[in-house]
Amino acid sequence: MAGEGRVALVTGAQQGIGHATALALARAGLDVALNYLDNRAAAEKAAAAIRALGRRALVVSGDVSHAADVDAMLGAVARGLGVPDVLVNNAGIQQTVSIADATRQVWDDILAVNLSGAFHTMRRALPGMGQRGYGRVINIASVHGLVASVNKAPYVAAKFGLIG
Repeated sequence: MAGEGRVALVTGAQQGIGHATALALARAGLDVALNYLDNRAAAEKAAAAIRALGRRALVVSGDVSHAADVDAMLGAVARGLGVPDVLVNNAGIQQTVSIADATRQVWDDILAVNLSGAFHTMRRALPGMGQRGYGRVINIASVHGLVASVNKAPYVAAKFGLIG
């Protein structure tokens, strides 16, 4: 298989796009670490589906908005599966609120997960990829990174930043 012997880390992998991406990577022959924040049962179910495909899977908790969590997460992946060859930054949050009604906390939280989270994971994963001469980073953005949307200013700003 194309990805045989490679390891992927997918953030926000317990549902939706992250779950589908993790399964696609496993089908391509990669072992997959599935990051989750608050739904371990869903992440374990996704890991079971990956194992059923004959690939190794590891479930790792961590808040990508916190550098210390990301450091611990990447360490756990390295110990459990190996250093990631593929990083998929999928974790994201959104809150629909007008800019006038958005609190500083809403702004900070959305940018911390959707934009800074990608920085934290890439900061840790890219050096190993460079040393091995192989690596892929996939940052999941949104159409909102290309066009604005009513009542989604923090999300739009984060996704524009991610695309940039």
